[in-house]
Amino acid sequence: MSAALATLGGASAGEWEFGGEVAGEVRYFPQSAQFPDQFDDWQPSGTLQADLRWKSDDGKHQIVVVPFGRLDAQDDNRTHADLREGYYRYVSNSDWTLLIGAAKVFWGTVESRHLVDVINQTDGVEDIDEEDKLGQPMVKLSLLKGWGQLDLFVLPGFRTRTFPGPEGRLRFALPIDTDNPIFERNARRGAVDYAARYSNFFGNWDVGVSAFHGTSREPRFTIAPTGAALLPVYDRITQGSLDVQYTAGAWLWKGEAIVRGGQGKTFFAGVAGFEYTVYQIFDKPWDLGLLAEYLYDGRDDGFVLETFGLTSAAPFTAFQNDVFTGARLAFNDTQDTSMLAGVSVDVDDSSLSMFVEAERRLGQNWRAELESRLFFNVDPANLAASVRNDDFLTFRLTRYF
Repeated sequence: MSAALATLGGASAGEWEFGGEVAGEVRYFPQSAQFPDQFDDWQPSGTLQADLRWKSDDGKHQIVVVPFGRLDAQDDNRTHADLREGYYRYVSNSDWTLLIGAAKVFWGTVESRHLVDVINQTDGVEDIDEEDKLGQPMVKLSLLKGWGQLDLFVLPGFRTRTFPGPEGRLRFALPIDTDNPIFERNARRGAVDYAARYSNFFGNWDVGVSAFHGTSREPRFTIAPTGAALLPVYDRITQGSLDVQYTAGAWLWKGEAIVRGGQGKTFFAGVAGFEYTVYQIFDKPWDLGLLAEYLYDGRDDGFVLETFGLTSAAPFTAFQNDVFTGARLAFNDTQDTSMLAGVSVDVDDSSLSMFVEAERRLGQNWRAELESRLFFNVDPANLAASVRNDDFLTFRLTRYF
């Protein structure tokens, strides 16, 4: 990183741009907590995220710094800070770029579950939907050719997943001890991971093929010797993946699939579905997207009870055999008003979860958001049984600067 920054001495001056956002948020849980030590009712918090960017006049050199922090009144684990992005990027005159530092990389096409998105660790204290990610240290070389784009990654500095604390909601019956992770077999915190991705457009097809070898971002769990907590266990895995999207007029056909080895038996998982958009409904400028997806996961999962000499197993998942349906409404107004709602149903036991999200810009610098997540008819054996009392409503007000 220091060597890369030293090259800036010969770069043209460029200019710095500074922005960011500050937000106030309150969550309300209408039902009493299911487990001891958990709080009831209200969970206020606030976030601050800065965005500092520099680009040389010739456009070859770029610096991005995006720190993030949250202060939470109820859950100590949710009070945290992270460098979401902090990198230097060099853009050549020809067909390659080099990025060094912490960054976020997204892979995927479907709505309900991002199977192929393995570069960044999930920031699990932020929300239950696994959309928020921690910054990942990396060296990324991107080759832009006529035959497509090839991204090569070297990923040092493994990040452990964050989880709610003992007093937090949306957690397992036993809290997770994030201070004492276990790295199984060849996995260790300092191990270097490697990844590669090829992507290209073929007519109406958008195709991505990826490979990853390293420490899994998705831990399994063992019970701590005290019996009072769970310990996350991180395995060394090898994973191949495919994501595709086919565009046909108002139809988007989407799919993601993985094959993973290193966590019990090698297994296959996939998500496939579509989004169909109805334009200008009710003779308004509104666009309505209708979504449907099927989720399958063939892993053998379960708790591993030994603390040492652990038998390999795959992490728990709630998506072995599920159907997701949803709708996305864009009002296409000057306030960027939009809504998204979805329902997931477990085909095996009929457990159901539902979410609704809505947002609207207020003036030039403010945005208001509402989010609700509900759980219905949850089978006691379903992974969601630990959060069946954790229906919640979130209101968030953000000021951009």
